Amino acid sequence: MAKENSFDIVSRVDLQEVDNAVHQTMKELETRFDFKGSVSRVERQGEELVILSDDEYKLRSVIDILQGKLIKRGVSLKALQSGKIEPAAGGAVRQRVSIRQGIDAENAKRIVKIVKDSKLKVQAAVQGDQVRVSGKSRDDLQKVIQLVKAADLPLDVQFTNFR
Repeated sequence: MAKENSFDIVSRVDLQEVDNAVHQTMKELETRFDFKGSVSRVERQGEELVILSDDEYKLRSVIDILQGKLIKRGVSLKALQSGKIEPAAGGAVRQRVSIRQGIDAENAKRIVKIVKDSKLKVQAAVQGDQVRVSGKSRDDLQKVIQLVKAADLPLDVQFTNFR
Protein backbone atom coordinates (compact mmCIF):
# COMPACT_ATOMS: atom_id res chain seq x y z
CA MET A 1 0.00 0.00 0.00
CA ALA A 2 1.42 3.38 -1.04
CA LYS A 3 2.06 6.00 1.61
CA GLU A 4 -0.04 9.15 1.48
CA ASN A 5 1.99 12.39 1.26
CA SER A 6 0.62 15.79 2.23
CA PHE A 7 1.42 19.42 2.99
CA ASP A 8 -0.44 22.43 4.35
CA ILE A 9 -0.93 25.79 2.66
CA VAL A 10 -0.98 28.50 5.33
CA SER A 11 -0.78 32.27 5.58
CA ARG A 12 1.13 33.31 8.67
CA VAL A 13 3.06 36.42 9.64
CA ASP A 14 5.97 36.29 12.08
CA LEU A 15 4.92 38.94 14.61
CA GLN A 16 8.46 39.11 16.02
CA GLU A 17 9.68 40.29 12.61
CA VAL A 18 6.87 42.87 12.57
CA ASP A 19 8.00 44.10 16.01
CA ASN A 20 11.59 44.36 14.78
CA ALA A 21 10.47 46.37 11.72
CA VAL A 22 8.42 48.69 13.97
CA HIS A 23 11.45 49.26 16.25
CA GLN A 24 13.70 49.96 13.27
CA THR A 25 11.13 52.41 11.89
CA MET A 26 10.94 54.24 15.23
CA LYS A 27 14.75 54.47 15.38
CA GLU A 28 14.86 55.95 11.90
CA LEU A 29 12.10 58.46 12.74
CA GLU A 30 14.09 59.61 15.79
CA THR A 31 17.21 60.28 13.71
CA ARG A 32 15.70 61.85 10.59
CA PHE A 33 15.84 65.63 10.34
CA ASP A 34 12.42 66.00 8.68
CA PHE A 35 10.76 64.29 11.68
CA LYS A 36 12.36 66.48 14.40
CA GLY A 37 9.64 67.65 16.80
CA SER A 38 7.06 65.42 15.12
CA VAL A 39 4.57 63.20 16.97
CA SER A 40 5.08 60.47 14.35
CA ARG A 41 5.16 56.94 15.72
CA VAL A 42 4.26 53.35 14.96
CA GLU A 43 3.11 50.78 17.51
CA ARG A 44 1.76 47.25 17.36
CA GLN A 45 -1.36 46.50 19.34
CA GLY A 46 -2.13 42.80 19.09
CA GLU A 47 -2.56 42.00 15.40
CA GLU A 48 -2.85 45.63 14.36
CA LEU A 49 -0.38 48.43 13.67
CA VAL A 50 -1.31 51.98 14.64
CA ILE A 51 0.53 54.70 12.71
CA LEU A 52 0.28 58.26 14.03
CA SER A 53 1.72 61.42 12.46
CA ASP A 54 1.31 65.21 12.20
CA ASP A 55 -0.35 65.27 8.77
CA GLU A 56 -1.13 62.99 5.83
CA TYR A 57 2.15 63.76 4.05
CA LYS A 58 4.25 62.70 7.04
CA LEU A 59 1.95 59.72 7.60
CA ARG A 60 2.66 58.52 4.06
CA SER A 61 6.40 58.93 4.72
CA VAL A 62 6.15 56.86 7.91
CA ILE A 63 4.21 54.16 6.02
CA ASP A 64 6.90 54.09 3.29
CA ILE A 65 9.64 53.70 5.89
CA LEU A 66 7.69 50.94 7.68
CA GLN A 67 6.97 49.06 4.45
CA GLY A 68 10.66 49.16 3.52
CA LYS A 69 11.62 47.75 6.92
CA LEU A 70 8.95 45.03 6.66
CA ILE A 71 10.17 43.97 3.21
CA LYS A 72 13.77 43.80 4.44
CA ARG A 73 12.65 41.55 7.32
CA GLY A 74 10.79 39.19 4.96
CA VAL A 75 7.22 40.18 5.88
CA SER A 76 4.93 40.29 2.85
CA LEU A 77 2.94 43.48 2.34
CA LYS A 78 0.03 41.30 1.18
CA ALA A 79 -0.51 40.39 4.84
CA LEU A 80 -1.28 44.03 5.69
CA GLN A 81 -4.70 45.61 5.24
CA SER A 82 -4.77 49.39 5.62
CA GLY A 83 -7.69 51.17 7.19
CA LYS A 84 -8.91 54.71 6.59
CA ILE A 85 -6.89 57.73 7.64
CA GLU A 86 -8.71 59.28 10.60
CA PRO A 87 -8.14 62.43 12.65
CA ALA A 88 -6.44 62.03 16.04
CA ALA A 89 -5.88 64.29 19.03
CA GLY A 90 -3.98 67.56 18.57
CA GLY A 91 -4.58 67.85 14.82
CA ALA A 92 -2.64 64.66 14.07
CA VAL A 93 -3.81 61.82 11.82
CA ARG A 94 -3.90 58.09 12.50
CA GLN A 95 -4.14 55.00 10.35
CA ARG A 96 -4.79 51.46 11.55
CA VAL A 97 -3.25 48.60 9.58
CA SER A 98 -4.45 45.09 10.40
CA ILE A 99 -2.16 42.08 10.07
CA ARG A 100 -4.00 39.20 8.40
CA GLN A 101 -3.26 35.76 9.81
CA GLY A 102 -4.67 32.59 8.26
CA ILE A 103 -6.53 31.95 5.01
CA ASP A 104 -10.12 33.19 4.94
CA ALA A 105 -12.91 30.97 3.54
CA GLU A 106 -13.12 32.78 0.18
CA ASN A 107 -9.39 32.45 -0.58
CA ALA A 108 -9.35 28.86 0.70
CA LYS A 109 -12.07 28.03 -1.84
CA ARG A 110 -9.99 29.70 -4.59
CA ILE A 111 -6.95 27.60 -3.64
CA VAL A 112 -9.01 24.39 -3.61
CA LYS A 113 -10.45 25.31 -7.02
CA ILE A 114 -6.92 25.91 -8.43
CA VAL A 115 -5.85 22.47 -7.15
CA LYS A 116 -8.96 20.71 -8.51
CA ASP A 117 -8.69 22.41 -11.91
CA SER A 118 -5.11 21.18 -12.26
CA LYS A 119 -6.39 17.60 -12.87
CA LEU A 120 -3.54 16.21 -10.75
CA LYS A 121 -4.20 13.16 -8.57
CA VAL A 122 -4.34 15.09 -5.31
CA GLN A 123 -7.05 16.09 -2.86
CA ALA A 124 -7.39 19.52 -1.27
CA ALA A 125 -9.41 20.13 1.89
CA VAL A 126 -10.02 23.28 3.93
CA GLN A 127 -9.07 22.81 7.59
CA GLY A 128 -9.85 25.91 9.59
CA ASP A 129 -7.56 28.70 8.37
CA GLN A 130 -5.36 26.45 6.22
CA VAL A 131 -5.67 24.11 3.23
CA ARG A 132 -4.31 20.55 3.35
CA VAL A 133 -3.26 18.99 0.05
CA SER A 134 -2.63 15.24 -0.02
CA GLY A 135 -1.76 12.68 -2.69
CA LYS A 136 0.37 9.63 -3.39
CA SER A 137 2.94 11.28 -5.67
CA ARG A 138 5.37 13.81 -4.23
CA ASP A 139 5.91 15.12 -7.76
CA ASP A 140 2.21 16.01 -8.01
CA LEU A 141 2.44 17.82 -4.67
CA GLN A 142 5.45 19.78 -5.96
CA LYS A 143 3.43 20.75 -9.05
CA VAL A 144 0.58 21.96 -6.80
CA ILE A 145 3.05 24.14 -4.88
CA GLN A 146 4.23 25.68 -8.17
CA LEU A 147 0.62 26.26 -9.29
CA VAL A 148 -0.34 28.00 -6.05
CA LYS A 149 2.83 30.13 -6.13
CA ALA A 150 2.06 31.15 -9.72
CA ALA A 151 -1.57 32.02 -8.92
CA ASP A 152 -2.23 35.70 -8.24
CA LEU A 153 -3.62 35.39 -4.72
CA PRO A 154 -4.36 38.47 -2.59
CA LEU A 155 -2.46 36.96 0.35
CA ASP A 156 1.00 35.59 1.02
CA VAL A 157 1.05 31.79 1.37
CA GLN A 158 3.60 29.42 2.86
CA PHE A 159 3.85 25.65 2.55
CA THR A 160 4.37 23.65 5.76
CA ASN A 161 4.34 20.06 7.04
CA PHE A 162 5.53 18.52 3.77
CA ARG A 163 5.65 14.79 4.47
